Formats: sequence, structure tokens, C-alpha cells
Amino acid sequence: MSLLFNAYPLARAALFSMDPEQAHEQTLRLLQRSHDCAATRLLTASAQPILPRTVMGLPLRNPVGLAAGLDKNGAHIDALAALGFGFIEVGTVTPRAQPGNPKPRMFRLPRARCLINRMGFNNDGLDTFIANVQRSQWRRQGGILGLNIGKNAATPIEHAVDDYLRCLDGVYPHADYVTVNISSPNTKNLRSLQSHDALDALLAALQARRLALADQYGRRTPLAVKIAPDLQPEEIDAIADLVPRHGIDGIIATNTTLSRDAVRGLPHEDEAGGLSGPPVHALSLAVIRRLRERLGADTAIIGVGGIESGRQALEKIQAGANAVQLYTGLIYRGPALVRECVQALE
Repeated sequence: MSLLFNAYPLARAALFSMDPEQAHEQTLRLLQRSHDCAATRLLTASAQPILPRTVMGLPLRNPVGLAAGLDKNGAHIDALAALGFGFIEVGTVTPRAQPGNPKPRMFRLPRARCLINRMGFNNDGLDTFIANVQRSQWRRQGGILGLNIGKNAATPIEHAVDDYLRCLDGVYPHADYVTVNISSPNTKNLRSLQSHDALDALLAALQARRLALADQYGRRTPLAVKIAPDLQPEEIDAIADLVPRHGIDGIIATNTTLSRDAVRGLPHEDEAGGLSGPPVHALSLAVIRRLRERLGADTAIIGVGGIESGRQALEKIQAGANAVQLYTGLIYRGPALVRECVQALE
């Protein structure tokens, strides 16, 4: 199995010769074909790194997860799980299908090992998303699956709560946890939901609906909120105060950044969208440290942003995270990064 993972640098050269979004789609197709082969499935099953952790009351096989955004429609859950992740998060899903922002909308900055994207929650909608999730075997085999929800671009921000509640209703019985994405920079005004009053109202509505759904389905599904790395200290403090007040179980820190300080002078640095990759690591660490100071030990923090080595995964944990998620590091390093991170945490 290590031969398959270590062959990624050869595949990357071919993928990086393609348009980034096309390469993304091609990679998912290749992963799916590989997973559909019975022999490959046997190899990957024997290569799963095990380092049990409990986060938000959920038993993770290891604390290295896949961040949302890579599989927006939840169509490749089992194939991605075979890469060794301890938990998988898919989405962001919106109530109605939407195409996202105009193309091109994803850009590589190889010298900085970064990406800029302005995808805009492109997805096939809630019904298709749920059907894909139901077809996957990951949860039936004991895997932990997070479902990430958002609002449609056409929904006015003052009605955003309605979209989140509709998504929560749909995904609740199919999720091990639900992430509320209020931090993508690519949906107009979405980040305004991180302000104190807007977040207070949103979390209150979600908690009330979660209580009703828990009664309906006989189980309490954890809720997490995904926040931006560009928040001011007082904004982080406000989030840290509101999250436990409304019974929210976790915070995912962080999404992509609007800052370009680390990529000045590089091709594409002036493209609109969220920057991901190594520059986000330090921003994320600062947010995690401040959150942990304010939250104490009770609220889970999942650290994400700029992890491209096992050492950086460990730094997230040392800053106060309970688990980590990968995305851009996978694009540049390949699936061997998953095991490297697990081994560093071990």
C-alpha cells in the first residue's frame, strides 16, 4: 500500500499540468476507480492507521480527518476514507443545487504550496447529497462522518437561518456530527454571521431545532461551527462565549484566509477568494490558542489550515486542538501525509 501512496509525486506532475478544478475532479474519479477494485480495497483496509481518540463524544479511529470542501457532494466518502482518515467531513451542502461562482475559480501557487479558491458552495443540492451519503458504507463500518451545511448564494443574509435549519433537518439522521459553515469568504455576506448578534440568533435557532430532532430520532448529534482565521481577538472571544452558551459541541478552526501577506509577488496572488496552505497554519494556531484559553477543556476544537507535515499536525494539538483536518496539504503531499500525521501524534 505504501507503494501506491508513495507514487503520488509522479501523479502530481501530471495533475499539476491540468486546470486545478479539472485535476480535482480527475483525482476523485481515479480514487473512486481504485476503491471500486476489490484488491485495492483489501490493501487499504490493512493500512488504516489506528490511534483512537474521543472527540465531541465520538470514537475516532485516529484524530486526522478530511476537511470539508474536497468532496462537496459526498459522492466519494468510502474512497476517501480508504486513505486512512480517522474521520471524514463532506460538503458544504446548500438546500438547493447551485453552480457556484464563474470559472476559473481555483488557482495554484506552487512556490508557496498554496491554493486560492472562490468556488462558492457549488454543489448538487441537499437531496442528492443525502442520497450519496446513504449509499456510502463508511458509517456502517464504524467510521465517523461529518456533514457540513451552508446557505444558498441567492438566499438573503437575513434569511440565512432558514437555509441552515432546512439543511440540519435533512442531514441530521445521516450525520455523526454536523458542521455549520459561516466562514467561507466566497458567499456574499456569509462571514457576517460570525458577528455576535447574528451568531447568537443562528446558534439559538440551531440548538432549538437540534433538541426537537434529538427527540424525533432518539439521539443527540453533535454540532460544530467552522470559523475564519481572520477574526479579531474580541471576535474570537465572543464566539468562545456563545458556543458553550448554546450547547454547541465544537469549533473547527479555521477556514481559508483573505490575507495575501505570505504570497505577495507570486502569480495569482491578487485573485479573489480564500487562500489555503502553509500561511494559514500560524493564523489557525493563534485562533486555537485563544479559543482554548477561553473555552477550557469542555468544548472540542478541530484544527485545520496549513498542515503539510506531521510536525504541524502536532503543533495544532499542542495549541489546544483535539483533532486535525487536512485539505491543501493533500494536494501537494499526497495521501502519505495522513499516516505521517497520525504517526507524529502517536
